[in-house]
Amino acid sequence: MGLFDGLSISASGLTANRLWMDVTANNIANANTTRTPQGGPYRDEEVVFSPVGGSAFGQALSQAMGGQSPGAGVQVQSIVQDPSPFKLVYDPSNPDAVNGYVQMPNVDITTEMLNMVTASRAYQANVTAFNAAKTMDVQSIDLGKGV
Repeated sequence: MGLFDGLSISASGLTANRLWMDVTANNIANANTTRTPQGGPYRDEEVVFSPVGGSAFGQALSQAMGGQSPGAGVQVQSIVQDPSPFKLVYDPSNPDAVNGYVQMPNVDITTEMLNMVTASRAYQANVTAFNAAKTMDVQSIDLGKGV
């Protein structure tokens, strides 16, 4: 493992979790949007993560156990739309109503709030790991100087 690998791994986590928080905030903001430019109600979006380099968790774990190099971080593989059906709400006064029923977005606010807390905690954990790696790197450089 190189001197700055820990910083790079944590930085990839920071970037991925920030995007997850942005997508989650967008889902919450559009929880009541019944008309989009594409037509129909807003569809919930989900972030799909993958390890950098495409290695599976089992391979990364076996490499770590064998003393070989660990994974290289995480990346956002894609942002996908949730295919679950829309909610039907009876509201005949709504201009988007058909036979009195309005299709509402498939966004579950409880799930989105849980995603926001999880992404926020993961972001905080990556900040902590980044700072720890930075401190170790500085101490290693100082040790090499003989200070």
